[in-house]
Amino acid sequence: MLQAAQVAKMQRYWEDVNEGDELPRLTMEVTFKKVILNAASTWDYFPGHHDPEYAKDQNQKTIYISTLFFQGFIDRVVTDWTGPETFIVKRRMSMQRSIYAGDTMYGEGKVTKRYVDDAGRHLIDVEIGISNQDGLCCPASVTAWLPSRAD
Repeated sequence: MLQAAQVAKMQRYWEDVNEGDELPRLTMEVTFKKVILNAASTWDYFPGHHDPEYAKDQNQKTIYISTLFFQGFIDRVVTDWTGPETFIVKRRMSMQRSIYAGDTMYGEGKVTKRYVDDAGRHLIDVEIGISNQDGLCCPASVTAWLPSRAD
């Protein structure tokens, strides 16, 4: 179990972030098990997320990740870089292509804005691309609230 001091070292503060900072690539192997367990854990029993024959009848290669899977991975691209005290304020995404069981999923991002809003929150905007081995699948943008050393 991590101690408080270890978690604090993992946290990136608002003062540590600059516009133009690039977030490191996050990679995930999308296994059949992950796709099916995600559908089960979110109660998203749409057959395309667990039934390969149904997915093929939809002109898909096989089962594919859900909207919630994309959303969680997008958030993780940000929070793996910023740390556990980061709060996702807003997320926008455009699912343009499917990511299938058996694919490798990648997420990368870049800080486009760093600012304090009218409520005094220390925010960053990040543009993110979620891709697989065939290219971009889901462009997204996230606004995240980071702790400040001034608080």
